Formats: sequence, structure tokens, C-alpha cells
Amino acid sequence: MLNTKQIMEILPHRAPFLLVDRIDELEPGKRAVGCKAVSYNEPFFAGHFPQEPVMPGVLICEALAQVGAVALLSCEEYKGKIALFGGINKARFRQKVVPGDVLRLETELIKIKGPVGIGRAVASRDGKVCAEAELTFMISG
Repeated sequence: MLNTKQIMEILPHRAPFLLVDRIDELEPGKRAVGCKAVSYNEPFFAGHFPQEPVMPGVLICEALAQVGAVALLSCEEYKGKIALFGGINKARFRQKVVPGDVLRLETELIKIKGPVGIGRAVASRDGKVCAEAELTFMISG
């Protein structure tokens, strides 16, 4: 398991944009499973939406991408690099994510060719899928 400090040794993200609290499972270069405890104090809830706070789908995708980046950047050959979004495909949002939810974030790296790769990602809560997507990334740096 990796805590927030250990995640920050791998990823360049910092508050308020570090969207992963811990990594529970890690197979470097293959997959990672992490979690995000969604708090009412998240800065995006001030405007999305004040009367009914909902975590934006694009931030759920970002959290999934960060988990995938931990899996990728944990490999010796990619240490110190940055993984950037190349695209988001087949994204589906199935459940609202609201304050108090604890998201399980799982990303599997299914293809890496040169500096480009694809990850299959699923965010769930209590065993129910909230969001899923195919994430394309590019390795930089």
C-alpha cells in the first residue's frame, strides 16, 4: 500500500489536484488500485453544484488517470517522467459521486507502444460502477 506521501514521490500532482488518497494494490507496469475519499470540502463542490454537490466526471477520469500513472511511473524505466492525457474514449458515467463516497479507482495498462499507451479504468463505490473509460496517455520528460 502507498500513502499520500509515497504517491507524491511518484506523481508531480499536488493539492488541490492530487485526487488519489492511497494505492491499495500495485503491479508496476500493469495495474494499480487506489482510493479517493470524497469530502464536502473539495474545492470543486463550491461551484458543482452548491445545492447538490456532484464530483465532475472529468475529475473522476483524472483520478483514474493518476492511479494509472502510479502503475506506469513505478517502473524503473519511467521514474521521473510525466504521464499526460492523450485522450479519453468510451467514457460512461453510471452513478453520481457525492460527498461521503469512497471511490475505488482501478486502472489496468492494456497497451504501451513507445511513449504512448492505453489504460482501461473503472471507478466504483460499494461494488457499483460509477464511471469507466479507456484512457490514452503519453509519456513525457
